[in-house]
Amino acid sequence: MTSPTYYKFAQPQLSEASIQAVADVLRSNWIATGPKVTELEQALSRTFGNRPTRLLTSATGAMEVALALCDIGEGDEVITSAQSFFSAMNMIVKCGAKPVFVDCDLQSRAIDLAQVEAAITPKTRAIMPTHFPGALGDMDVLYALAKKYQLRVIEDAALVQGSQWQGKSVGSFGDIATFSFHPNKNMTTIEGGAIVVNDEAEAQRVDVLRFHGIAKLPDQTRDVVEASGKFNMSDVSAVIGLHQLTQFDDFMAQRQVLAERYFTSFPVIPGIVLPPQGQPGQTWNMFCVLIPYENFGHTRNSFRAALHEAGIGTGVSYEACHLTTVGKGFGYAEGMFPNAERIARETVTLPLHVGLTVGDVDEICGVVKRVLLG
Repeated sequence: MTSPTYYKFAQPQLSEASIQAVADVLRSNWIATGPKVTELEQALSRTFGNRPTRLLTSATGAMEVALALCDIGEGDEVITSAQSFFSAMNMIVKCGAKPVFVDCDLQSRAIDLAQVEAAITPKTRAIMPTHFPGALGDMDVLYALAKKYQLRVIEDAALVQGSQWQGKSVGSFGDIATFSFHPNKNMTTIEGGAIVVNDEAEAQRVDVLRFHGIAKLPDQTRDVVEASGKFNMSDVSAVIGLHQLTQFDDFMAQRQVLAERYFTSFPVIPGIVLPPQGQPGQTWNMFCVLIPYENFGHTRNSFRAALHEAGIGTGVSYEACHLTTVGKGFGYAEGMFPNAERIARETVTLPLHVGLTVGDVDEICGVVKRVLLG
């Protein structure tokens, strides 16, 4: 029997004011893309150093648009980490390019930049790193590498909105960055994402790419200037994002408190790998732990089931992309990227969201200790 209190591993926090604002938008009858989308784009842009920002229906859509913006397609290669959610791999394949996987750091999960450089070929067009909570990879080295080989960078920043590198917010510098506003991210628009680009010319092309490839002609008729899909966000979603953004700093402060409590309260158990304690200015979207389950008489499934019975939800973040059916179709196999594969085998994502208290974290850590050590 499960506990009467159940700690979800992720959960959005929606204010009554945001719920009322949704009702107001619905009553306005302007419920698709409209003034609230523009308002949220401008507000987000200010958090990204006033760089041009456009909203889309998802971070996956933002990646697809980013690849099109970089004119990446058939015969091209994009270097990305084997440790990421599936969207990066999928969008690379969908645009006709080849995903070139490399390994990651075991603790920070940052893409291995030495392997990135070794993987560059004449067909390489871009690097697509995924940033994880707690610690970014070396952004200076990343961009020096991109400059050296004249490559585009598409940062998958879905998990790290608000994080900083040497005092600069992710998205406020570099090349292209994409963000997610899924309900389990640092802020939400229910579903949704954003792309941050370099200049107004790129932003105007995003405007075309996110709505069927349509461009207006001088006589106000329309032309399709390049084949594309439909990725525009609604005002209903955007007004939620506007309210979430006003609470964003408080959300990040609470997540920081909870992460610090995990480091304080988590039992000392041999063989377990915790995430990095955190670079200055880093945000915490999730708390992933690597556990050698067999050392404690468990499989990952049995461990997660035991936590579920105790009222604790968990996730798996993430499986190794190169070992999926799609990844294996490009010739990848087990043993090629040992850190990504160990993370895929051992990772468990513990609850971390602003609805939790430090007491909740203490209870979660106590259950983990009891399940593993008896």
